[in-house]
Amino acid sequence: MNKLQDELRPEYDMRTLLKGSVRGKYAERYRAGTNLVLLEPDVARAFQSAEAVNEALRLVLQLTKLAVSKQPGLAEAL
Repeated sequence: MNKLQDELRPEYDMRTLLKGSVRGKYAERYRAGTNLVLLEPDVARAFQSAEAVNEALRLVLQLTKLAVSKQPGLAEAL
């Protein structure tokens, strides 16, 4: 089979699929630095929403800062 030959099924007509689409619709959001993180299934089950994940991570950051400030030399180890 020629590599240039189209392998898409006929029902996946790109002219139909892309009808009404907007080029670069999410480009600005991408440039803004959106970060996505894939959680392992066991970790994802522990949280009900993205907000809950963010809240937990902010708490971890606060606790880390607190531990570093209370233990001399720990900051250099991290």
